Amino acid sequence: MLNHWKIKGEIKLRIRTRTIETKIIIYFILFLILSVAPVIWLNIVFSKNDKVLVNMPFTGLEFGKIILKEMGLKEVKIEKSLTVDHYDLKERKVKVSEDRLAKKSLTAISIVCHEIGHAIQHHEKYKPLEQRTTLVKSTAWISQLGSGLLMVGIPTILATGSYPLIKICLLLVLLSLLIGVVVHLITLEVELDASFNRALPIIKNKVPPEYHNACQSILRAAAFTYVIGVVRNFVSLRFIWLLLSRIR
Repeated sequence: MLNHWKIKGEIKLRIRTRTIETKIIIYFILFLILSVAPVIWLNIVFSKNDKVLVNMPFTGLEFGKIILKEMGLKEVKIEKSLTVDHYDLKERKVKVSEDRLAKKSLTAISIVCHEIGHAIQHHEKYKPLEQRTTLVKSTAWISQLGSGLLMVGIPTILATGSYPLIKICLLLVLLSLLIGVVVHLITLEVELDASFNRALPIIKNKVPPEYHNACQSILRAAAFTYVIGVVRNFVSLRFIWLLLSRIR
């Protein structure tokens, strides 16, 4: 009788283990899809609207300078970015790729206007922007530690077979992901506000009406990547939690 219950228990354990392993694989595949698909879609939308328009009255740089002047943001400058398009809070500079600054395209106009949206937020001391900046600065080391453990630490410890250490590492990764979720949620609010409450009204006021829908699509596509970023973080949390439950 005892042997019967033992066998039954082992079967249940094997089924549970296989279920967890299947879920781990599913969440890993989902994470990969969520990492790649939005970037591909964003590039398609950007490329589609990045054609030079002869009847567009200004380049990205000219448009940016006009808006900054009208908004009274004399301390904010526009210059070419050597990395990604962004607004530098410390230097008070809108940094956009040289190609976009020189182009008369809807993508160029929309991106420049979006980054100026962040400059307006900064000027108006928009609270979520300040919260995100403070949170990122104070928790950067935890995020870096989590990424390092996930990429290097855990594989190294796995080779030694020290499961207690793996659990500690996974808990630290889980903590960094939780912080990442909070940062992403605040970032989402900041980005949506910069696009639809700041940039879009300016675009509708300055850009010819026939281009409004296209500009809105560009801003929507960019915002969607941040929505997916939040979802991806939740998927990562679930993935790490399943790994923890798998290790005994």
